[in-house]
Amino acid sequence: MIMVLYRVLIALLMLLSAEGGHADNRWSISPKLEAQASVLKKIADLKPNHAIHLGSANVIGDFNDIAKQFKLDETGPMGRDYSIKMVWAPERERALFTGANHGHPHRLNDVWEFDLGALSWALLYAPDNPRSYAGLGRNPSDVKFKDGVLVTKRGGPAVIGHTWWGITYDENNRELLFMNTWNTNQSKAIEQLGGNPDERYKGAPLWSFIPQTQQWRFNKTRGLSPRAPFGGMLEYIPDSGGAIWHTNHWQMLATWLYEPGAKVWTNLRANAIRGDLRAQSPKTEQVGYYDPERKVIISQRGHDTFEYDISDRRWSKILEKPANHETWPNGHDAFAPMYRDPNTGHGLLVDFRSNELWSYNPEDNWWTKLSPIGARMPKGRKRVAYFDIKHSVFIVIDGLDIWAYRYSL
Repeated sequence: MIMVLYRVLIALLMLLSAEGGHADNRWSISPKLEAQASVLKKIADLKPNHAIHLGSANVIGDFNDIAKQFKLDETGPMGRDYSIKMVWAPERERALFTGANHGHPHRLNDVWEFDLGALSWALLYAPDNPRSYAGLGRNPSDVKFKDGVLVTKRGGPAVIGHTWWGITYDENNRELLFMNTWNTNQSKAIEQLGGNPDERYKGAPLWSFIPQTQQWRFNKTRGLSPRAPFGGMLEYIPDSGGAIWHTNHWQMLATWLYEPGAKVWTNLRANAIRGDLRAQSPKTEQVGYYDPERKVIISQRGHDTFEYDISDRRWSKILEKPANHETWPNGHDAFAPMYRDPNTGHGLLVDFRSNELWSYNPEDNWWTKLSPIGARMPKGRKRVAYFDIKHSVFIVIDGLDIWAYRYSL
């Protein structure tokens, strides 16, 4: 029933778009999957500092042969090495996920969303042909070189990387942003397709995915653009009208702002006065979130906690691991995602290696180890996590097993 309803609504959405029924179709209300009453009751009854297993998620969508080849219709996306970040889409009231594995069992450009009330993974973009670690894969027949970019015939990225912490959600334009960087030899790939490598676009590899139209789009920009090393942070800042891109790496030590409307990048010259950006900002592989109340980005890298003040354009290391603490939260985009609980204003970080859950209080700049009551957190090797703002719970997804925790002060 859920799958039938989903396909009918998506087909109607695409028909309206094709006939020009609404020029603003992507702004329309997201089709609602069928919520499960039993799941909603379990979530509503969940007490503070308690955890519960909600059950096994459904997997729905139009699965092509590639998706079925890798059994995505059975497993859903699962966690993917350095691709474990999920981003919340407010108008859809769901969390989006994309990003490639390191190489096994696949490297795919598929896109998914998770609906907690319906307990469902929904495939929004079925994958194009799988890519190899550093090339276009065994079958590049679906790839073309167009307008300086390697793109699939369906419009998706032909070069697909890990997300690290480099995806975010643009609430204004209602699209996922992905700094999609990988070590593919693009010049060689372009020659393989009969193109001229000199025509390749050399700007930042920033892609968008629009959930309403289920389409990828490459974002070309005017003027200067930042480098895109592995392991950077991309966070949408409503107050700035764009997304912050930060890396502390030998390839790029800077914090930039992307403005979608103008299609331009601006180097914010963070910490320019003091000249201490390297020491005071998180290195690559960081995790973090934007705090709209304090107008700061809060980031954890290893055992260190950092803040970026939006108005002052300044990074500061505000906390290190205390000498008398054996355990301390270890932020890393491969195993320890971090999100903000808007109800308390605190951050929540889960370490998938130790199964430890931590909360961060920005008022006193301190971490507290949590001890959830009830169901134990799953321990699978392919997990992802996010904070579900609609239902006010922190979610860990282990394959199809859904674990929920309600945080409280």
